[in-house]
Amino acid sequence: MEPVIEAIEGHVLRAPIDVPVANAFGAMTNRPALFLRVIASDGAWGWGEVFCNFPQVGAEHRARLVRSIFVPLLRNATCDPEVITPMLEQRTRRLALQCGEPGPFAQIAAAIDQALWDMAARRAGVALWRHLGGENERVAVYASGIGPDDVVATVSKKRSEGFAAFKLKVGFGRERDVANLRAMREALDDATPIMTDANQAWTPDEAVQRIAELAPLRPHWIEEPIPADERPEMWRRLSAQSDIPLAAGENIRGHQSFDDAIEGGWLGFVQPDIGKWGGITRCRDVATHARERNVVCCPHWLGGGVGLAASLHFIAAYGTVASYAEVDANPNPLREEVCQMRLEDGCALLDDTPGIGVEPDLRRLQRFIVGY
Repeated sequence: MEPVIEAIEGHVLRAPIDVPVANAFGAMTNRPALFLRVIASDGAWGWGEVFCNFPQVGAEHRARLVRSIFVPLLRNATCDPEVITPMLEQRTRRLALQCGEPGPFAQIAAAIDQALWDMAARRAGVALWRHLGGENERVAVYASGIGPDDVVATVSKKRSEGFAAFKLKVGFGRERDVANLRAMREALDDATPIMTDANQAWTPDEAVQRIAELAPLRPHWIEEPIPADERPEMWRRLSAQSDIPLAAGENIRGHQSFDDAIEGGWLGFVQPDIGKWGGITRCRDVATHARERNVVCCPHWLGGGVGLAASLHFIAAYGTVASYAEVDANPNPLREEVCQMRLEDGCALLDDTPGIGVEPDLRRLQRFIVGY
C-alpha cells in the first residue's frame, strides 16, 4: 500500500537578537521560524519552513492555520508533492480569498511542498539536489542583509568566512545609501559582486534618481526598487531608464504573475522564494521559464536553516552558472544551529546526506520554542 500523510507537526521558534534587523520598511526585533515536519504512515518524514518574518505574530498565526485547516486536509493524503501542491491550491483558494490572506495560505502550502520533496529524497536515500536532477554540489552564495550600519565591518567578517559576493540594504536616504555602497566598493575589489536591495522603498519617479546615483558604483543588481505590485508599465519604464539590472520575485505570487514578469523583459534576475509561494514544485517552473528567457534565477531566502537548506538544494538543481543563493549575514541561531554550511571560494558545498541534509535538533532548540 502506498504511504500516506499521517501527521504534520508545527514548531514555532523565536530567537532573541541584540541588534534589530532593519530594512527600508521596518525591522525584526527577534528571529522567528515555523518548521513543519510531515510524517508518513511508513515512518518517513520531511521538513519544510514557512515564511513568517512579518508581521511579528506571523509564525504563531501560520502555525494555527496549519493545525486548523491544513492538517485535516492532508490526513491520509498522498505524499507526492506534485499531486499535493495543486490540490492545496485548489482546496484553499476560496478560503484564502474569503480570509483576505492568500499570502499565509501560499506560504504554508510552500513549506508542505518542501517537506514532501525532502521526504521523497530521504526515501530514495539521496540528497535532494541529486533527487531533483542536479549535477553540481557547489552553489554560489552571497551574504545579504548588510547595513544600514557597520557595513565594512560586516563585509570583512563575511569575507573571512568564505563569502565572495555581498548585498547591501538601501532605501535609507540618498546620502547614506551612496556612502554605504561606496564604502563597500572601496573595501572590495572592482570585480566583487555587490547586490543592492531597496525593499520596495521608492516610488517609480524616486527610483529613477536613486538608481542613477548608485549606478557609478556598479551594483550587480537593484532589488525591488519599487513596490512589487506596481503596474507592469512602471517596471518596464524603470528598466528602460536603469543602468542597473532589476531584480524581484520574493513578493511575486502565482504562475501568471511570474510569467508576466519574465516575459515582460524588465527583470535581469528573478527571485522566487520557496517558503513564500509554490515550494520547489512551482518555483522549479519559474526557474525553467527564466532560463528560457535568459533571466537569471537567484532564489530569495531570509529565515531559518530548514528553508535555507531547501533553497540551496533547489538552486543546485535548477540554477545556472550565473545563479546565486541568498544567505543572511545577520546573526540567527535558528539558521546557524540548523544549517551549518561549508563554504569554499564563495560557494556552499552540498553533500550526499539524504534529503535536504539537515535535521533540526528540537532538544537543542528547546530554548527558542514557543507555544501557539
